[in-house]
Amino acid sequence: MASSEPQPANKQPHVLLIPYPAQGHVNPFLKLAKALHARGFHVTFVHTEYNHGRLLRARGAGAFDAGAEGFRFETIPDGLPPSDLDATQDIWALCEATRRTGPAAVRGLVERLNRTDGVPPVSCVVADGAMGYVVHVAKEMSLPAYLFFTHSGCGFVAYLNFDQLVKRGYVPFKDETFFTNGYLDTPVDWIADMLPGARLRDLPTFIRTTDPDDTMLTIIIKQCELDSPVADGILLNTFDDLERCSLDAIRARLPNTFTVGPLGPEVSPPSYLPSLTSSLWRDDDRCAAWLDGHGAEEDSKGSVVYVNFGSITVVTGEQMDEFAWGLAAAGCPFLWVVRPDTVRDAGGWALPKGFAEAVAGRGLTVGWCDQEAVLEHRATGGFLSHCGWNSTLESLRAGVPLLCWPFFSEQVTNCRYACEEWGVGLEMPREAGRREVEAAVRELMGAQGRGGTARRRAAEWKEKARAAVAPGGSSRVNLDRFIQEIARAKC
Repeated sequence: MASSEPQPANKQPHVLLIPYPAQGHVNPFLKLAKALHARGFHVTFVHTEYNHGRLLRARGAGAFDAGAEGFRFETIPDGLPPSDLDATQDIWALCEATRRTGPAAVRGLVERLNRTDGVPPVSCVVADGAMGYVVHVAKEMSLPAYLFFTHSGCGFVAYLNFDQLVKRGYVPFKDETFFTNGYLDTPVDWIADMLPGARLRDLPTFIRTTDPDDTMLTIIIKQCELDSPVADGILLNTFDDLERCSLDAIRARLPNTFTVGPLGPEVSPPSYLPSLTSSLWRDDDRCAAWLDGHGAEEDSKGSVVYVNFGSITVVTGEQMDEFAWGLAAAGCPFLWVVRPDTVRDAGGWALPKGFAEAVAGRGLTVGWCDQEAVLEHRATGGFLSHCGWNSTLESLRAGVPLLCWPFFSEQVTNCRYACEEWGVGLEMPREAGRREVEAAVRELMGAQGRGGTARRRAAEWKEKARAAVAPGGSSRVNLDRFIQEIARAKC
């Protein structure tokens, strides 16, 4: 991954990267940014002012010190009222606000960068698919523009059919009873590139609305019907062997689609610009030593279940109590991430009385962690996950089977594929109580049955994922092709 030879500033291609301001989007964007910088590009990475503040509080000023020339950070407003909360913002409000106020902010940023001494003019823009308005701004400024969708290919196929769901009368729902009367089990077999037997409940949860003017429904249709076709290309953090049918469907509509995943150490190693991190919470530094203590012996390899509901999921205190006692009853060691904002009940949430004593020596609860390091650790044998795409892909890359508890968006789609197509997952009921949690964890961690099968399939996908990003692999070839394409735009 040696960098290209230094070039004069005015000759160096300059890529502006604009992620959607949520943890699951920022993570792969920073990996892509490092990969581009390592290959000789000047990179400007754009945070919102809100997330910039969160990173400063969590990491200090060092979070923005690349220690290398040609990697800079900039900020734009998100259009929401100022706030010092250390929490993920409301997704609906954030999407509406960024789309409303973002175009002027991005245009002003590009103009300012182009006037900055020692900084090459912006030659290409890569924006998050959820920030699709950026494509139109870039085109007005005669700049090549690409969209990086950080969700799964199967999720993208579903989103590409939102317009048809409305035109065919499936969405919006007629009234509130449609959420519970079995309507969600309606087949959608006309979406030819979805899994056989796919139902409305397997599509991203943004279809679950009775409002014809629903913010997310409207914005997603715009992203797919108005923004994506205008982009010069589409990037996806997935790989061909994993989602071939979905990718065929996407490329039929958007031919210049690059699969570049799983973006990880092979294309953006931890040793490259190590001070730069995208985590909006501070990692708990006890995790590595604790895992070492539970994976030192051969018979303890893969004994730990890792539990993390992601960066957005919010649950009730009652649900957390049920998960706590279910994990305690399952009997295996566990590492449980409980974000400070996981529960937003009045007064927050505390571990149930007697829980710490019940799991002493075999349970560690932390506020945040280096998830990739945890999944790669020899002690980790299962992942109770919300099925966000980063988590799903990182588990596949590490060869760790999933216990799926999807919450919203395309997490339900990822769950369906993990369980039915890729064979690496077991689904847990949405309203799981302590008994269901206990039974599901025991099944996942078991050597036989469905857990054993998922573990074997996960090991197979691990090899395929790593092959995709190795030299000559499909994703490495696509990343190189993308880099050549945007480098030519400078010429």
